Amino acid sequence: MRIAIDIDSTLHHYWDRLSAAALRRFGIELPYEEQFDWGITRLRPEQLTCCIDETHCNEAILAGRPYPGAVEAVNRWAADGHFIHITSHRHERAHPATEQWLQQIGLRFDELYCSFDKVARCREIGIELLIDDSPYNLQAALDHGIRVATIAHPWNQDVCDTEDVVSAADWAELERLLQPLLSGSDRRVA
Repeated sequence: MRIAIDIDSTLHHYWDRLSAAALRRFGIELPYEEQFDWGITRLRPEQLTCCIDETHCNEAILAGRPYPGAVEAVNRWAADGHFIHITSHRHERAHPATEQWLQQIGLRFDELYCSFDKVARCREIGIELLIDDSPYNLQAALDHGIRVATIAHPWNQDVCDTEDVVSAADWAELERLLQPLLSGSDRRVA
């Protein structure tokens, strides 16, 4: 199967970094448990851009710690012959540090793509499963016939509750829930 996997809030916990940047720069708290919408209304758009830029600098990227079990699950999928496309809503300038981070954590992947339109790229390269936290990306993928899965967060709960989304509390559960789908799928040719 051809699998696309997001990074921020999917492979590693990102909200704490974004929240810390908002508090440090603007004195605005962004409590994780209160983020029920994908839009971050407590920050003006230019403030949010500033915080995202800070959390996507090389140093911040390289300091990321993957969720427990994420690397091991993805590596098992790669070992089973699945195509692993890592995709992130990051500027292209973040590509080298992101690739270095993926290598540093030992995550096996076939392709890395940093851009602002993940679903279009997924469609272009024939992705069959997208693992992402964004409710917009999950819905857009579903609209284009791509299966979806996510780590549950307050901001994606609505789409998880109403759509055909594989939703899990953590990577151990996500791997278990996806096992039937991935064990019966077509494999790439090595």
